[in-house]
Amino acid sequence: MPIISTEDNYLTVLNLFTTDTPEHQEQLLTEMGKIVDAATYEGWISSTVHAGQDTPGTANLIQWRSGEDLEKRYAGEEFKHRTLPVFREITTAIRLLQNEIVFSQTRPGLGDAAEVSPDRDDYTVIEVHRVGDADQAELVKLLGEGQDWLVNVPGYRSHSVFKGLRAMFVEGAFAVVYAQWDSRESYEAFRDLPHERKPRPRRTNDERIAELAVESDTNTYRVVHTRAAGE
Repeated sequence: MPIISTEDNYLTVLNLFTTDTPEHQEQLLTEMGKIVDAATYEGWISSTVHAGQDTPGTANLIQWRSGEDLEKRYAGEEFKHRTLPVFREITTAIRLLQNEIVFSQTRPGLGDAAEVSPDRDDYTVIEVHRVGDADQAELVKLLGEGQDWLVNVPGYRSHSVFKGLRAMFVEGAFAVVYAQWDSRESYEAFRDLPHERKPRPRRTNDERIAELAVESDTNTYRVVHTRAAGE
């Protein structure tokens, strides 16, 4: 199963697709599954497909050896003339985000790295924060080291922070958080805690993140399919 770790030097690509109906989500999952199962691209390491929970859509967490390998894929006729057109027909928004992992943390007792697999029961949360270029480094630190207290929150399993490098269909700098929780209930209890009841470190951190972020959005997911090179 794929592992998210700061010790890997992979380029992590997060392809986020939003759609308008559960039926279109199923179509997206089918099309993504076909691509993942047929993948033989040079430099491709793994792909993990996620099904949206709160909002219809999908996420594909893809590990590549390098940006050069990914660009070869994007430049190919199949991607330009079949893959993108098919997805455009059944989505309301597409974001193809290229990222560098800068922080990863797991709850004590759960290993040194986050594992991503449909065989696990993680409730996955993906946050995307757009930010000004000058504020990206501070935002990334706040999302990572600034939230080390998460290990004490009931239901928390892991979170990994990615610095956005470049993207298709997104303007400006950004950062991504990929988090795993025990359940929807534990995540929502954390998310919905009134601001005045938050511990001071969290309250201060949340306030600064809100000041820096130009725009933020979140969706929740379940992992439904994964495959790595050689499988």
